[in-house]
Order: sequence, then C-alpha cells, then structure tokens
Amino acid sequence: MASVFENVAAAPADVIFALTADYKADTFADKVNLGIGAYRTEEGKPWVLPVVRKANQILVDDGTLDHEYLPILGLDTFRKAAINLILGADSAAIADGRAGSAQCISGTGAVYAGAYFLSKHYPNKNVACYISKPTWANHRAIFEGVGIPVHEYPYWNPATKGLDLDGMLQTMQDAPNGSIFLLHPCAHNPTGVDPTPEQWEKIADAMKAKGHFAFFDTAYQGFASGSLDKDAYSVRYFAKRGFEMFIAQSFSKNFGLYSERAGNLTIVAKSPEVKNRIESQIAKAQRANISNPPAYGARIVSLVLNDGTLYKEWEDNLTTMSDRIKLMRQELVDELTRLGTPGTWNHITDQIGMFSFTGLNVTQSKALKEKYHIYLTENGRISMAGLNTKNVKYVAKAVHEVVTSQ
Repeated sequence: MASVFENVAAAPADVIFALTADYKADTFADKVNLGIGAYRTEEGKPWVLPVVRKANQILVDDGTLDHEYLPILGLDTFRKAAINLILGADSAAIADGRAGSAQCISGTGAVYAGAYFLSKHYPNKNVACYISKPTWANHRAIFEGVGIPVHEYPYWNPATKGLDLDGMLQTMQDAPNGSIFLLHPCAHNPTGVDPTPEQWEKIADAMKAKGHFAFFDTAYQGFASGSLDKDAYSVRYFAKRGFEMFIAQSFSKNFGLYSERAGNLTIVAKSPEVKNRIESQIAKAQRANISNPPAYGARIVSLVLNDGTLYKEWEDNLTTMSDRIKLMRQELVDELTRLGTPGTWNHITDQIGMFSFTGLNVTQSKALKEKYHIYLTENGRISMAGLNTKNVKYVAKAVHEVVTSQ
C-alpha cells in the first residue's frame, strides 16, 4: 500500500547547516569554515566562556536544585534579569510595571512566540511584517509560518556597502499604518551594518509617524561592540520614545550557550494591565507548544546576571570575543590591501559583530568553496569568527585570486 504521505515533497536543506555538513566532510587540510555563526577561538575551536564554567560548577554543587518543571513563562530570576539587561535597570517601563517577558527556546523561539501572539491578537488583521533585505532567513519562515505576510525593506546598499537608510525610511513611510517592522538592534545579520544613533532616531521618527509596531531581534548584545549598553541603544531609545514593542533575546552568542537554547521575549506595553494580558496569552500558547521552557541554560544566565562578580567576569569574556572579531576584520582588510585586491574593503572594518557582507558575488563565493575549500554562503556573507591568524592570509589570498579572475 502506498504511504498516505506519498505526495509530500522533500524540503530543501537548511543552507547554513548543509554548508557545515559539507565542510565537515571535506578532507582538505587547510579548509576554512566561514559559514556558521558561532564563536571560535584563535585555534578554531568552540569556546566555553570561563564564567560559564564557573556558573556551571556552582550549579553542580548546589544541592537544592532539582529537575522539576519551570513555570510556563520560565525562570523568574532569569526573566527579570533579561529585561533589565536589554532595557536598562533605570528603564521607566520597568519602574512602571509595563515590562514583562516569557522565557523561550532561544532567540528563534522568542521571535516565534511574539509572531504567534501577533498573528492571533494584533488588531489589524491585514497587517504585514516587514523584514530587512537581506535578512536572517528564519525571520521570513517564522512570520509566514504563523500566517503573517512578509514584505522587505531595503537595508544593504551594494553601491556603498553600507546602510540604505533612505530606502528603509521610504518603505516605512509607504507601508500601511500599524505595520510590523522586524529590526536588528546591533550586529545586523547578515550584513554587519548597523544604523548610527542619529539614524536610529530618524527610524523611530518614521515609525512613530505611521504607528508601526517595533519587533526587535537581538542575538548579539555585548558581543557586537563589547559594550552591553552600546548594543542596547536602539531598544532603549525606542522605549524612551514610548513605543510598545517586543524584543527577542538570545543568549547563544553572548554566553556561548548555543545548544542550551536560552532565550527571552521581552514585552514593553502601555500599561501593567496590558502587559499582564499579553503574558497570559503567551503563556497559554506556550503551554500548548512547549509546555514550559528548559532550565539549565536559563539558570546559567540567571546566576551570572544576578551576581556582581560573575557579571564583571562575563563582561571581560565579551570583550575577549568582540576584540578578537575586530582584530580579524582588521587583519583581513590589511592583507587584502597589501595584496592590492581590486575594490575597496574598508566596509569590513566598518561593519560589526559576527558577520561581514563582503560584497563578493555568487560566482566568486562558489569559487572560494569549490577551488579553495573556503565555506561561505553564496551571498558573500562570512562569519568573522572562522578567521584566525593561521588562516587569514590564505583566505585573503583566495579572495584576491577570485576577485581578480572573475
């Protein structure tokens, strides 16, 4: 008998995970993985943050901990600390009781929780979500998956290799009132291009004028610049301007807890009553979806964020990671300049965070993979964490050769 699923089509493989699988299967000695967005040390190895090792040992030695279910909305000390981290301890929204949250399955789960709520409760049933072009692919998949149409706003200007602010603002002005805009507070994925504070003010003005809803997705707070406050500027500015908004927070990158899926959806509402009702609906949906979130990663994050000594050590760990990324950006640009590679490359050092949108085209990106065993996405995005002092000259030479030959 034929399967009832006989006509189910095979879904395409995820680009990043497929790229990683290809890299792992490659036996070439000098292969380089510039695809997956995970921090690597100078030796090219995953890094367990020293502060995370300390926190883990504290938890292991704590005889009072058990494996009972967390509340549906998650670990209370984690949620409160996550809100303080992104909004700032002096936030008026926190003081007024208008800021709430739900612990989620990392940043992806937080975006999904917020998107699902909006699909059910946003008053404008014909609303669309606008995402940056280019963007992280999951943004489109999540919003379309809950039934919210997705449009794009210009973000990357290929001519300047920087922000297309005019195109972004024009889209905000042209979009129907009350549209949803998905924004990256810092270390924009995939371009590494962030608005300046002055540009964020213009973006807030445009959104305020049209009554748009701000949905921030922050995966790199503290990892991008090394400053937790600087990386939260846009979110805190929007909060001061009186926006209601959602903020999806991931602790994968800035704690190195990739597999633990520690995330949070922070909610900023107009009143404590509205905040409480939003939380109740998210709890209802979460109960049906995951029942309650996992404890381990949230306990690690909570312990560090609520202990002054551990918090300071975490800030030092963030500086270590962000400084190495900045160093790799500079060394790559220096080597491309030394080689006389055609074009300008200062945009790599102008960008920030895990990724760089190099400006390499599809043909050049494919050549890097096929001829030089350098793995990157076809749009020219590279993970700066995959570079180190041992391979940066090899990568620069390969880039030089594909640029001059294509």
